[in-house]
Amino acid sequence: MSNTLNLFKSFAPKDKNAKSKGRNAVIYTRVSDSSQETNTSLESQRLRCDEFAARKGYNVIGYFGGTYESAKTDDRKQFNKMLEFVKESDVTYIIVYSYERFSRSGVSGAKIVQDLLVDYGVITLASSQELDPTTAAGQLHQNMLFMFGKMDNDMRKDKTTSGMRELLRKGYFPYNPPIGYTNLSKGRAVDHQIVVNKEGELLRKAFHWKAHENASNAEIVRRLKDLGLKTDEKRIAYVFSNPFYCGIIVSRLIPDEIIEGKHEAMVAKETFLKVNNIVAESRNHPVSHKEDDYNMPLKRFMKCGKCDTPMTGYLVQKKGLYYYKCRVKGCGTNKSAKNAHDQFKTLLSAFEIHPDIAELVGEGLHEIFQTVFQDQFENQGLLKAKITEVSECIENIEERFAIGRIERDMYNKFVSKYINEREELQKELANTAMESSNLEKSIQYVLEACHNPKETWENGTIEGRMQLQNIFFPEGIVYEAENGLVRTKRINAGIIVVPELARVLAERKKGEPINFDQFSHLVTQSGFEPETYCLEGSCSIQLSYWA
Repeated sequence: MSNTLNLFKSFAPKDKNAKSKGRNAVIYTRVSDSSQETNTSLESQRLRCDEFAARKGYNVIGYFGGTYESAKTDDRKQFNKMLEFVKESDVTYIIVYSYERFSRSGVSGAKIVQDLLVDYGVITLASSQELDPTTAAGQLHQNMLFMFGKMDNDMRKDKTTSGMRELLRKGYFPYNPPIGYTNLSKGRAVDHQIVVNKEGELLRKAFHWKAHENASNAEIVRRLKDLGLKTDEKRIAYVFSNPFYCGIIVSRLIPDEIIEGKHEAMVAKETFLKVNNIVAESRNHPVSHKEDDYNMPLKRFMKCGKCDTPMTGYLVQKKGLYYYKCRVKGCGTNKSAKNAHDQFKTLLSAFEIHPDIAELVGEGLHEIFQTVFQDQFENQGLLKAKITEVSECIENIEERFAIGRIERDMYNKFVSKYINEREELQKELANTAMESSNLEKSIQYVLEACHNPKETWENGTIEGRMQLQNIFFPEGIVYEAENGLVRTKRINAGIIVVPELARVLAERKKGEPINFDQFSHLVTQSGFEPETYCLEGSCSIQLSYWA
């Protein structure tokens, strides 16, 4: 019978995750700042990763990183070198010290990890944050760790940006000065002494040539070269259009604000304005690419259902209408931008939380996430108990030494051992991101994202729109020309439960108890066979999801 069954083996579907059964691994280490390269951070990361690999029985066949690479973006030399290696080699595991060492780009980092697992069977593990990303709950936990890393970056950025805005409004310039200037006193921005240098004296001549002789930029570049300053027309155009040179500060951090700077002015304001009046008269005004992007925020985010290719966009000048189109030659898939945006806003509306039930939804999310991460919280409790136990051992040894019951050699031996053990436990606890405070931040993050997402997207900047799109739908959306539907295969695991939870809460009778356990499956379900349903109020859009 067994031999007969073997004849049918070729008909059985192949195991897509067969590669994940191997034991080969690579280690990736990274620091956030070039000043950290000389300390022990990289060495410590590699040591912990090596110990983790040895404990798990993995065979490390390569090391990557080992240098400064910012994780705010995933366009990193060593990082991409590592990705190419694991895709082309017999590697099953990528080991990092913590998930923020892998990426702090949020949704983007989580998608890279997911694609590696699905397409190549490569599992990304963190030595200090042990979880199983091959399970649905493990994937959710891993995704939220990436979100926390991004959120931490954003919070740091907000704090830094706030301070820089205040400096700019006081007339200080917290950046490196532009060409033609030297900062004589580096350090805090309030101590800067930004003065015109030798190059600046030549650029001052350039302003006067432009203002009083109406010299072309090409002629000015030639004259400057004769005087020993090599430049080009693009840089000269930048100089002429930057009000910093007449003592004025403008910045994207303080839009629509004009600040009198504390630095030395290179030319008088009248000269600067005269130069720019001359430039303005001869300047063409083509359609801004940023304006195009604002009118087509779904570019590259929406894919063609036929070709699975990101769609681009174009403007029909005569009609003043924007369209999305497939970039594949001969495909012919076109979609009105207005129609696509209307459908996308309807899609977002499905996740809107009515203010009357927002508090209840928050309580529901808390109960659901508590259930999903129960094992994690229990592990934290065990770690805290162990830390208390070790601390009591240290106190006991110190007391016995103080009253003379043990010798110094014995004291030093055991107190050092227990202190090291406590430090390791504290590090493990600190690296466990799913603490109650983080859980509350995550819930608040979801509630804010679902507070009128349609209006937020509709009225947001291009950057804000794209960020919202990626938060809700990490893998983008798909336009199916044959039936006119806009679909998505994946919704953020923290947000997917919201529509059903909100519906049940809105329909419940006052005082009626709610069983939140019934919603946990939405967060932890897995697979690539999407459930599909038609959005209430519009059957022109169908929403498919998997978490």
